[in-house]
Amino acid sequence: MALTETIQYDLGYKAPFFALNDVVSDEIITPQDVAGRKGLVVMFICNHCPYVIHVREELVKLANDYQKKGFGFLAISSNDIDKYPQDAPDKMRELALNMNFPFPYVCDATQSVAKAYRAACTPDFSVFDHQLTCVYRGRLDGSTPGNDIPVTGEDLRKVLDAMLNREQIPSRQLPSMGCNIKWKDS
Repeated sequence: MALTETIQYDLGYKAPFFALNDVVSDEIITPQDVAGRKGLVVMFICNHCPYVIHVREELVKLANDYQKKGFGFLAISSNDIDKYPQDAPDKMRELALNMNFPFPYVCDATQSVAKAYRAACTPDFSVFDHQLTCVYRGRLDGSTPGNDIPVTGEDLRKVLDAMLNREQIPSRQLPSMGCNIKWKDS
C-alpha cells in the first residue's frame, strides 16, 4: 500500500461519461443515470483498502441522508482484480449486499474511468452539480485509520449542504488520502 492523495486540478470540468455494470443489479450505469436533481457524488473505493473500510459505514449514512435531498451517489472500484481478487465483481457484490449500499457499485475493469476522472486513491471523492460540473475534489473528513478523529463525513457534508442552500462551496478543499489505486502493469 502506498499512501496517496487526491490529485488536485482545476474544478469546473464536466463529469466524464462512462457506462459500467452495477455488480448488484447487473444493469449498465452511467453518471447521468444516477445523478440527482441537485448533483452527483462519485466515489472511487474498493473492498480491501483500510482507508475505505474505515469510512464505509459513513458512506452509507451519507448517501442515505443526501439521496432524499436530491443527490445521486456512485461508487467505482478500479483496482487490478488479477492482483487483488478481493476487489473482483463477485466480492464487490457480496460487500454491497452485506453493507446495504444505497448506491450502485460498478467495476472499472479497464481502469479507463479512473484515468478519465484522474482518481489516484481509495477513497477518492468528486462532487458534481446538477449540470454535472465538478465543484469539489477532496476528502470525506479528517478521520483516518488510527488518528482517533471520529468519522463524520464533515467536509463532504459541508459541500452538499452548501449546494442545497445555494451557498458558496468551501474554497479550501483538502485532498482525500488512502491507498493508491492498484494499476495494471502497462
